[in-house]
Amino acid sequence: MAEWEAFYQNEDEEGEQEEGEQSAGDYKVSGRDSLVFLVDASKEMFIKGEDGPSNFDMTMQVVRSVYTSKIISSHRDLVALVFYGTKESKNPRNSFKHVYVYHDLDEPGAKRVQEVDALRGDKGAQLAAETMGSGETSLGDALWCCANLYSDIKLRLSHKRLMIFTCRDEPHTGDSTKDRKARTKASDLKETGVVIDLMHLMKPGGFDVAPFFRDIVSPPEDESELGLQLEPCDKLEDLQKRVRAKELKKRAMARLNLCLGEGVNVAVGIYATAVTARKPAPIRLYRETNEPVRSKTRTFHTQTGSLLLPSEIKKAQIYGKKQIVMEKDEVDSIRKFEDPGLHLIGFKPMEKLKLHHHIRPAVFLYPEEGEVKGSACLFSALLTKCSERNVFALCRCVARRNYAPRFVALVPQEEKVDEGKVQITPPGFNVIYLPYADDTRTLDIPQCPSASQEQVDKMKEIVSKLRFKYRSDAFENPVIQQHFRNLEALALDMMAPEDTEDLIMPKVDQIDRRLGHLSQEFKDLVYPAGYNPESKPAAKRKTADSGGAAEKKPKVEVGEDELKAHLQNGTLGKLTVPVLKEACKKFGVRTTGTKKQELIDALIAQLGS
Repeated sequence: MAEWEAFYQNEDEEGEQEEGEQSAGDYKVSGRDSLVFLVDASKEMFIKGEDGPSNFDMTMQVVRSVYTSKIISSHRDLVALVFYGTKESKNPRNSFKHVYVYHDLDEPGAKRVQEVDALRGDKGAQLAAETMGSGETSLGDALWCCANLYSDIKLRLSHKRLMIFTCRDEPHTGDSTKDRKARTKASDLKETGVVIDLMHLMKPGGFDVAPFFRDIVSPPEDESELGLQLEPCDKLEDLQKRVRAKELKKRAMARLNLCLGEGVNVAVGIYATAVTARKPAPIRLYRETNEPVRSKTRTFHTQTGSLLLPSEIKKAQIYGKKQIVMEKDEVDSIRKFEDPGLHLIGFKPMEKLKLHHHIRPAVFLYPEEGEVKGSACLFSALLTKCSERNVFALCRCVARRNYAPRFVALVPQEEKVDEGKVQITPPGFNVIYLPYADDTRTLDIPQCPSASQEQVDKMKEIVSKLRFKYRSDAFENPVIQQHFRNLEALALDMMAPEDTEDLIMPKVDQIDRRLGHLSQEFKDLVYPAGYNPESKPAAKRKTADSGGAAEKKPKVEVGEDELKAHLQNGTLGKLTVPVLKEACKKFGVRTTGTKKQELIDALIAQLGS
């Protein structure tokens, strides 16, 4: 029988789920994300800007960055690259003219990254002209071809997205028949669950989305979704930012009910806004075929060696020197505290929430209107009132089945947007996990000398000089960055990986320029004159007052009466070897060895007689 190892699951494994699955209660979504890049290959896309790359080159750089990020973060997602407005045609069964399928819907790999790299720069533009060329445009045929790419996939797709990259706001130059055909096909794609986005690029005279593309693009899925942007992208950074905002589907870690009272429930989703970056786990491969190896676990009887079925495996717990056997449903009922969900306990002022209450990464709470109608309205009202009154909601949270309950604080967060109307922080609640009593420890603070007020004031000046606005995304993990650079160089047959700049290391020159003489003044206040922190302290050695030789330890002698008392009590073993040697010399005891037991035996033989 298997030992019952733990009562509850390990909460640190909460985010480690099977690829493509999120579960909360009975809710489960499975499948892969898919993304199709539909790129305009007309001559206007290859025109270089005054001080920057062409629109086609910018698009290829973005496609390449998405390919590499998909390989690192979610390699099982499907990606495709399709060009329209080409002279040559290449698509399944060659059913559509002027449509060139460069990459089918498939998992990204090193070969595809190399092929996209070949389309970058001046040589890439020349290769594109030789391979595909520029010809007539029919966006309707291109959308139809993309629909066939989706229909040919036999895998389950959880999210389907299509991005159009172009710098022409009227691709058919006023041809109403082609416009109508494109709108019809776009409508068909939307009905099948494909989300169409427009990544329009700069062109002379400006880009107007109203005449044609407003009917092509899908509306935002919810309030947090980035809608159609009116201003075109004229910089690579802006284009990458928009693609990054659209590329990933917002997947909930869990979908729960927030119970505000008896019969008042709000459907909410829990999202991880920031996740610790880690190196991917190694994958074991079969030596001959280089295919991933899958492990299977089977349980055998220790005495008979027969294979045990799941129904034959019991769980047991030793209690009172007896082994109590339990069935699987009994164990599940014991482990279950309550159904997954959030239960409101009350409200507290924000001053009651301290920094040391933050014991694990926070998650984000957002309403799920599709689960319970009216959730967004009630959630918005609760968020507004908590923000106005500067309070947080105290709740009891059970994230999943068989999870121990936790007390959490729902801290309100208002929406913020930048100059381009792109959302920086979404509106919702930050879920702060609160500690239990046994999570708080009492520490013995070491006693150190207190700084004087002059030293404190000088350090305040130094801190004010070195203050800067901190952004977590401004510092990359150099170890992980170097790890993926090495993998990229190995996969793409590069001579050497790109150099990684360690942004964590302090900028010593800039710090010295900012501080100036303050560092020396603080050093003079704190350290004694001539102190060098880089020098090693000299080894201390005690010397005698007269000759300067090392002082010897004083001899420890024991009297005759004390020695006889130890002999009578049988406690000679408590004396040290030097003391026993001195006793032997004092009483003229001859010894044949220097071990402790030999000295004790000699003293017993001499004094006992």
